[in-house]
Amino acid sequence: MRAAASFRGLTALSALAGIVLLLIHTGGDPASLIYFTVQSNALVAVVFALAALGRVPVSIRGAATLYIVITGTVYHLVLTNPGSPFFTVDPGAHTVHNFLLHTLTPLLAAVDWLLLNRDKTPWWYAGSWLAYPLAYLAFALIRGAVVHKYPYPFLDAGELGYLGVTISSLVFAVLFFLLGLALIGLGGLARRFRPGAVEPAGA
Repeated sequence: MRAAASFRGLTALSALAGIVLLLIHTGGDPASLIYFTVQSNALVAVVFALAALGRVPVSIRGAATLYIVITGTVYHLVLTNPGSPFFTVDPGAHTVHNFLLHTLTPLLAAVDWLLLNRDKTPWWYAGSWLAYPLAYLAFALIRGAVVHKYPYPFLDAGELGYLGVTISSLVFAVLFFLLGLALIGLGGLARRFRPGAVEPAGA
């Protein structure tokens, strides 16, 4: 368990370092905090630090893992993929904080879930884990209507219209749900190769 605690501490440190370096890069601009990327990394920093020190319910660890995996997946497959309709040129693509926030931390969290998670996870958690992304959607749209600026192109009601944002949001919601199911399924499959490692759900 010391190895698991150390790995989770490393994951928390990676997330925290990414946020700190981003704030240094932007001169402490508080606008950075509105991004799902920063918020999901902050959640990972807190949850994994607590998990390194003791037990955190699998529902919470799973949620944090899903959100950070969403961050990495959307960044690499949607935002920086030239074939994506939402491709965006990222001037900070080669910075250290970008690597930590969008690549290393998501990978570390995914590895933790697949190799170190010992808890059974009910499939319906994948649905409950959507609560935060949906809340973020509401936040982004309300804020955008006030300041006329949106954090991500697929949430830009000014460009897509509210119908376009609704369609893209529904597509992403389904994909995020399926991603949650995939994490739960792959985590369960991985536990089968670790006999005696399963503990009660929610521990």
